[in-house]
Amino acid sequence: MRTLDKETQQNMTPAQALELLKAGNYRFVNNLKINRNLLQQVNETSDGQHPFAVILSCIDSRTSAELIFDQGLGDVFSVRIAGNILNEDILGSMEFACAVAGAKIVVVLGHTKCGAVGGACKGVKLGNLTGLLNKLQPAVEIAAADRTITYAHDTYEFADVVAGHNVHLTIERILNESPILSELVEEGKIGIAGAMYDVESGAVEFYEQDVYVGERVVVAKAV
Repeated sequence: MRTLDKETQQNMTPAQALELLKAGNYRFVNNLKINRNLLQQVNETSDGQHPFAVILSCIDSRTSAELIFDQGLGDVFSVRIAGNILNEDILGSMEFACAVAGAKIVVVLGHTKCGAVGGACKGVKLGNLTGLLNKLQPAVEIAAADRTITYAHDTYEFADVVAGHNVHLTIERILNESPILSELVEEGKIGIAGAMYDVESGAVEFYEQDVYVGERVVVAKAV
């Protein structure tokens, strides 16, 4: 399978980009990985790149976006940080990926059994990690205030709920804090989607409430 070229990237719609990711995860889960010549892709991308997606995911060793979505060299911009948290530098990277380099979709990918999220739930303090985990506290507070949740705060079950809220909040923050990306989404030029990766099954679930891939979408922003 050859690497994406500029024409293919430019002609792709956000909805098609989302379907490429869904199809890739289907192949991953069913062990149907596409046979790629990676050295050939090195040569094909030596003079430029035309990725179709930018994916924000965790540094967890089990959550490589290229593997999970069965993509090759030059197909996706992969942004990885513990807890898939958002900051100004990551927003700037997303803006470059979409407004400059032509990516068609932004994906925020959380995952189950996340150690960073678990640490935030337990109030872990450890050097510079403390500030990173503090960025997850809004999601922790939402889950803690939900009286229907009976899981103890030090369990993976509770952390998984928090991880989901973190994805939702991150989507809202991207749309609120980046006028560039928000405008591109509203004009239908790019899509944005939130999802959760299951480390036990390998499957990615996209959250319907966090998927915007239509033409000229009017995004409902958080207050």
